[in-house]
Amino acid sequence: MLAAIDLGSNSFRLHVGQHDGEKIAVVASAREPTRLAAGLDQAGYLTHASMDRAMVALERLGEVLRQHPLDDVRAVATNTMRIAGNAAEFLPVAEKALGCPIEIISGEEEARLIYLGIANQLATPGERRLVIDIGGGSTELILGCGKEIERAESIGIGTVQQSMTFFPDGRIDASAFEQAILYARSRFEDVFSPQQKPWKNVYGSSGTMRAIAEIISRNNLGDGEFSRVSMEALKEKMIAFGRIDRLEFDKLRPDRVESLVGGLSILLGLTQEMDIDALSPIEGGLRLGVMWDLHLRATQRDRREQSVRSFLQRFAADESRANQVADYALALYGQLKPGTDAFSKLLRWSAVLHEVGLAVSPTNYHKHGAYLIENADLPGFTTREQRTMGRFILGQKGNLRKLDGALNEPDIAKAVLALRLAVMFMHSRIDVDVSEMRVKMKNRIDLEFRLDQMSMHPTLPYWIEQERKFWGDVGMIFNVKTRG
Repeated sequence: MLAAIDLGSNSFRLHVGQHDGEKIAVVASAREPTRLAAGLDQAGYLTHASMDRAMVALERLGEVLRQHPLDDVRAVATNTMRIAGNAAEFLPVAEKALGCPIEIISGEEEARLIYLGIANQLATPGERRLVIDIGGGSTELILGCGKEIERAESIGIGTVQQSMTFFPDGRIDASAFEQAILYARSRFEDVFSPQQKPWKNVYGSSGTMRAIAEIISRNNLGDGEFSRVSMEALKEKMIAFGRIDRLEFDKLRPDRVESLVGGLSILLGLTQEMDIDALSPIEGGLRLGVMWDLHLRATQRDRREQSVRSFLQRFAADESRANQVADYALALYGQLKPGTDAFSKLLRWSAVLHEVGLAVSPTNYHKHGAYLIENADLPGFTTREQRTMGRFILGQKGNLRKLDGALNEPDIAKAVLALRLAVMFMHSRIDVDVSEMRVKMKNRIDLEFRLDQMSMHPTLPYWIEQERKFWGDVGMIFNVKTRG
């Protein structure tokens, strides 16, 4: 059983689902309206009041999580947490309230997960499609064919700020709507060319878009379809009501009212600018995509593996050297007996990517590599995972003080040691059988070689002595001995 939590700019939502062999069936859901984006002050910081509301919502979602026997869970935060100046300070207390880690994902990762959820819902594998998701803080546009993404864009325009900017006092009139639509058009004018239209069908996946489609259908507006004609009719109806708090439509939930006007203005601007006549509303999106991503990771079809191999090729790193270092590092890490398996995959991927910094410069390539990995768009990876891999790659050589206390975590220290030794063996051109070596790390490091390995590789004693000094600088004794 899997769980996905989406900490959006308008609401926090949770899905619990189970894979039945073909699809993921949602067995439980929860929604907590927060309007987090409205809680940003003029300096771009979350106010205390907005954080208090968020904490209450997170505690409630945490209670739902604890009611289910979960195999895996992932919580992702989107645009408002991406831009909030105090997100880093809020995150630890938010994680404590929810009861699990929270990852602030990039707009590109959000778009990937949205498309993953939609693509696994549609039984049209070769269809070229555009998926649109208008959220509280950002809008994602994803062009794809079948299950493959061809292009993904995240635009910083969402329903909350749109409503606050153009309908601040709740008044709805033609002038305000026109200004809101023009602003939306300006945000989308350079994304896709309306002349090309490289898609067959267009899908709307967000809750706001599904709500608009349902209101049109239930209230017989326009042609009754989710079309631009019907959206124009809905706009005129809203203007006739005059105020947000007077909106009355069949099946309009009260918690949707404030975001609906801003969402409609964005959708009208987008469809006008990109010349889209009609869309299909569809269930799915981010939370379902998160659960599919968890399922695929568990079944060895991990999107992160593809990202690593693509990155390796993009920077023309030597794949044979990369794989050799990865093999050595994992074998050594196993000997070091980490407390959990949490870092094994990250260590292997870090080892595979340890030389990508050479594409920038051979001098300090480990520093260049760490920067690239921490800041690259690597689909499937969380920011926290990329930061950990960056630490590993930075720590592959040179002094260890630059790791800023990361070595206080025993399993991280063991991963760093395993990678450093693996890189050292590769540079010393040692065709080593790791099973014939012994390495331990507790209060000190004990490394044991066969005597012939030391004598056959003249640079190895030099590298070993360097390691002894570097580990000594961070208070760790490094003992080396040989056996016949």
